[in-house]
Amino acid sequence: MARIAGVNIPTNKKVFIGLTYIFGIGRKKSYEICGIANIDPDKRINALSEEEVIRLREAIDSGFTVEGELRKVISMNIKNLKDIKSYRGQRHIKKLPTRGQRTHTNARTRRGKAIAIAGKKQV
Repeated sequence: MARIAGVNIPTNKKVFIGLTYIFGIGRKKSYEICGIANIDPDKRINALSEEEVIRLREAIDSGFTVEGELRKVISMNIKNLKDIKSYRGQRHIKKLPTRGQRTHTNARTRRGKAIAIAGKKQV
């Protein structure tokens, strides 16, 4: 297993798919990184030499914010919204959707499991 940015990348995957296991790297950025590191995206991780893995690490470290650092930036941005009491910050505090979705129905992922109301059933 190759270890890049603190993440174990599965060895049987292609490089451009394996890099997406790193938080903050999708397919597009994965292809960009392969281009910077001069590595064929369709090559398998287990076929990479140690030098190619090092080039991938350097390419990621040089120009991309990933994993712990990215999570820290995101949490700081949310904390800032909460501190300045913006509308989005208020929605984060109340654990409601922040991007305009309806909450009368749906929004179960954000709000949690539905709670039954006692005495609602009619006889």
